[in-house]
Amino acid sequence: MFLLSVATIWAVACVTPGPNTLLVIRYCLTAPRRVAIVAAMGTITGTLCWGVAGWLGINVLFQAAPFAYVALKIAGGLYLVWLGIRVFLDVRKARRTPDLAPAKVDVPLGTAYRMGLATNLANPKSALFVASLFAVTMPAGTPFLYGAAAIGVMVVVSTIYYTCLVSLITHPRVAAGYLKAKQKIDLGVATVFVGFGTKLLLSQK
Repeated sequence: MFLLSVATIWAVACVTPGPNTLLVIRYCLTAPRRVAIVAAMGTITGTLCWGVAGWLGINVLFQAAPFAYVALKIAGGLYLVWLGIRVFLDVRKARRTPDLAPAKVDVPLGTAYRMGLATNLANPKSALFVASLFAVTMPAGTPFLYGAAAIGVMVVVSTIYYTCLVSLITHPRVAAGYLKAKQKIDLGVATVFVGFGTKLLLSQK
């Protein structure tokens, strides 16, 4: 029952649209499938990091040293805004060469992994969410292995989600539909990145 609760809550968190999902989707549509897969692996690694941090009670650290949370929040917000601006610039560049057919960009796998990891780690609120998740599902005195099992469940759920996402978005029909509305979709992605980053920078908590 405990692990089922963790899996359910984390599954809802995974399918809620956010920068992590949008980054993987964009790689699915603009780069070879392996790039999207590696970016997803970076995101899942970020999930593992936040899971361990939440399990160890990083919220206690943030309460004891508020500047650490503020610093992470500012860094994460600036990163997401920068990521959105990059997408905006890509769209602008594409508009200058409208006659060129969109081509897949072979992003280095190391870059894709780092982007996936950094995008996940850019939001310190993820740590607070995981800490809250553990607080709700693991009462005081819960055996040590339960925490490790919860993190394992989070990683498995994330892996299943991104596997399904990459398989769906790289489907030829989906990719063809994207090409017809590429600039509009990219503008939407850029707007969400800048919006998330700005919201993070301006949030009071």
